[in-house]
Formats: sequence, C-alpha cells, structure tokens
Amino acid sequence: MKRGIYITANDKVTEQTIALLESIRLYDKDTPIVLIPYDDNYKNIAQLIANSYGVTVYPDLEFIERLSQKLYDIFGQNFFARPNQFRKQACWFGEFDRFLYIDTDIVVFEKIIDHLNYLDKYDFICCDYQHKGGIKNVFNSKIIEKNIFNESELQDIFNGGFWASKKNLISEQDLYDTFTECAENPDYFDFSEKTSDQPIINYMILKRVERRCNLVRQPGKQAGNWGGSKNFQRQGNILVDTKNDVPLLYIHWAGIRIEPGCPYWDIWKHYRYLNEPEPPELSQAPKKKSQLQKTFARLKNKLKGK
Repeated sequence: MKRGIYITANDKVTEQTIALLESIRLYDKDTPIVLIPYDDNYKNIAQLIANSYGVTVYPDLEFIERLSQKLYDIFGQNFFARPNQFRKQACWFGEFDRFLYIDTDIVVFEKIIDHLNYLDKYDFICCDYQHKGGIKNVFNSKIIEKNIFNESELQDIFNGGFWASKKNLISEQDLYDTFTECAENPDYFDFSEKTSDQPIINYMILKRVERRCNLVRQPGKQAGNWGGSKNFQRQGNILVDTKNDVPLLYIHWAGIRIEPGCPYWDIWKHYRYLNEPEPPELSQAPKKKSQLQKTFARLKNKLKGK
C-alpha cells in the first residue's frame, strides 16, 4: 500500500513551498511527495523541489486540466475567486493508495505522514478547529434551515488546507454530481471571504463519507494550528498550545500573508532558511502605515473600482 503527500503550488509561492518542504523533510526524508501544478506557471518550482526534495510532478497533467475545467464549467465563469484550488481534487486519482494533502502556507513539526495510520479505522482525516467557529466560511444558515446536515454532522466541518483520505474513495462522477448539486443551491454556502474549494468539498465529504475523523476531537488534549491564534508559544523550533500545553502538529497561516511581522514569523523563517543563509532584510518588520497613508490607499482603491 503506497502512502504519500500531495501539494499544489506554482512559481508564485516558491518561498512558502520551500518552507513547507524543509519542515517535512526535516522529520521525514523518505515519504514521496507529488506536486499538483496550480496553473501553467510551475516549471521553475517543479525543477527546484525535484532537485532539493525529491518531489515529482503529477504525471497526468491532461487529466488535471480536464477535471478542473469541467468543475469550473459546472458553476460558470467568474463564480469562484480562485477556481484553480479545485485542482487538488486530483488527489483522489493519483498514485497513492493513502494520501495526505497539505497547503503550502503550512509548516509541520513532526513526521506528519504517520497520522495516515488513522485510515485503518476511518476514511477521511482532518486536524483543525474550523468547527469551533460555527459554519462561517463553509455554509450559510440555509443549510440548517433546510436540515441538509444535522448539528452532529456540522461538527465535522474542516479546513481544506490539510486532510487525508484514500484513493478512489471519491469517484470522478461523485465530484461532478456534487458540484452540480451545489451549483443548483449556491445559497447553501458562505463565499463571503472568497473561499473557493472549502465550502464545496465540505459538502461533498459530509454527504458522501461516513467514517470521518478530526484529530483534534480524538480523546485527550489536542492543539489547534491556525496562525491567527494567540495561544501558541515557541519551544525550540516547534510551537506549543499554551491552553493545554500540547505541541502543535503543524501551523497553518490560512488567510494570513506570510511576511515580516506576521504571527509566528520567526517559526516560518526558521524553516524557510533551515539550510541556507537568511537574507538580513528579513529581520526587519515592515513599517506600519500612517493613518494618512491608509486613507489615501482606501481612496485609491475606490477610484480603481470605478
């Protein structure tokens, strides 16, 4: 049974991709990793990570293009802010019998592939506290009003940046059927903050996969992982959740621009430059804009929108 990790990336997120792969390879030299190109602008990053981290490119690029185009067409032009995020659904049809998908705005703090052992008992794994925020960024209240999912099922809402499952558990037709059903009921979903794949994929998993497991809901204390949390403290080169004194499995800067001055910048910087000199300018946090600069920027954006 072949196990491995999928990522999506292009040349634009080279720095994030390096940080993620440095963290994975620090704890795990051997697990195969496959790149699903986010778009056609991926040749430089593909060559770099092949040479440095042994990452291979998903072999059937024509399939990825066909799949993503058909999913895009079901909803129609300009519906999704970032339709290429759906390319990650090629995970279901790749070379790994059991796989872990990881967004590039993540760094891990242990041999993360070992958590695929939970797939002996479950068919889908996630690890986050997305459900603690209610249905925001996933569903609208219509999903409750129409009793599409009950309260217990909604506790299985997850973040689409880190999840694991099994090859062919979801078929290509399952994807098309799910997207068609969702396109007929767009009022079920919360796209207010420009999420693209997360609402639809949550709907698909809650509808089609019964044996689900969120690692943070397993017995015992479990850490969160969102980069916007103020509960984490650095201990060595990992983070610990001070609420329960438990180390994080990973940290995810979802919705946060990774740059000097951002939360836990020192941790990201550590992994990014684990094996090369750190540029001196990265030690400086960006200067905060004055109120006058902020006002000018708002006026400029308004004029652009006209």
